[in-house]
Amino acid sequence: MDQLIRQKVRSSLSQSANSSLFMVLRVAHDTQYHLGNGWYGTQCVSWVAHYDALRRAAGVVFTSEQTRRFDLWAAVARSCGWWWPREGVCVISERPIAVHTEVWGDDGEVRLHRADGPAMRYADGCDVHAWHGTQVPSWVVTDPNVRRIGRETNIEVRRCAIEHIGWTSYIDQAGLRLVSSAPDPGNPGSELRLYDMRKETRVLLAVNGSVERDGRRRRYGLTVPGFFDDPIAAAGWTYGLSAEQYSLLLRRT
Repeated sequence: MDQLIRQKVRSSLSQSANSSLFMVLRVAHDTQYHLGNGWYGTQCVSWVAHYDALRRAAGVVFTSEQTRRFDLWAAVARSCGWWWPREGVCVISERPIAVHTEVWGDDGEVRLHRADGPAMRYADGCDVHAWHGTQVPSWVVTDPNVRRIGRETNIEVRRCAIEHIGWTSYIDQAGLRLVSSAPDPGNPGSELRLYDMRKETRVLLAVNGSVERDGRRRRYGLTVPGFFDDPIAAAGWTYGLSAEQYSLLLRRT
């Protein structure tokens, strides 16, 4: 029972916190958060949920002192955000006033995502924009356009902005030239399309081999070196395969 609770309760909530609340900490402090920090770990609601599930579902009996301490711990988790005790003073953060997420894991894990505004917002005006779990500048969500995408140096931010517009729409708006196309041997019924993107770079437009949660197959683009003229060879290169090896695939994911 303990292992089941660890997987279905604590692990799920911990991963969800890493993909949402911790993102705000990284933004606020402009630094990398280290998951090995025990103090932040004890404040994660995943541990509160873990021990509460042991008590409620597994029948674990707490002593009166353990119950008293647990109730204090749970009360803090319900009433505020992270807090930092110092000698003679304690800094306490407010809880966010809005959080927008999407389910992305098999055990109900969530990550920040909102297509029309901040994914997380605090009362003091601090907010974070996120696209399917990736932190992005606000323009990616509020006003993605070809000009801004062309100036963006971060590959992940650029990818998110293009996904928001839609690859087909982006290709039309950017006026990308079709180099060649071919049936996708690794994804029967779909087509690989190779476009000129910028100097020494081309983009391969493909259809995901796996079905998304909404039942659709996502269309996505992959940048490849500009020397590719054959979309099958370009697709193979993204997997570390030759064109001949990729052509033998029965189904890619």
